Amino acid sequence: MSTQTTSFQEAIKAATLWCNAWERGELSDEVLADRVAELVSNTEGTRGFFVVSMTSDSPLMDRLPDPLIYKLREAGELVIDITVRNLAMSSAMAIHHQRNSDKKQQLCSERITSRCIELLRVLEPNKVKEILESLLNATQKNKGEYVIFLNRWNYDKEQKMAINISINSIAKN
Repeated sequence: MSTQTTSFQEAIKAATLWCNAWERGELSDEVLADRVAELVSNTEGTRGFFVVSMTSDSPLMDRLPDPLIYKLREAGELVIDITVRNLAMSSAMAIHHQRNSDKKQQLCSERITSRCIELLRVLEPNKVKEILESLLNATQKNKGEYVIFLNRWNYDKEQKMAINISINSIAKN
């Protein structure tokens, strides 16, 4: 698979195939990590990988094999940025689903939030801190590069507070 031409849809298909094969024991942690590294070398591939790994029932993001952590850390800022955006979206959507009494979707959003928190704890700490501070600046002071992102989804005060709580929980434990 050429990472230069990997579309979002191709990345979703590849990530689904690889996560399922890994879960069945058909791919080692190392082989999976190498294949994921191909995907996370570009934005669409990274987005596709995280759509599958964060939202599916696959235990991959709950176990976080060391070779995968290494490859995700190696991928750098792109992985951190998309994980931070997923953290913000899932934190805000948990509030949305709670308001709509949709417990099933609320639990799904909370699981994604938890997975993002755990992943951010093992990525490069200085860059994670920098990007999280930028998101906090956007939620608290309406300043910085994440303001457009937050405004696009029209998150309200309570949802922004949920995002802040999730960010602050990364430093705990």
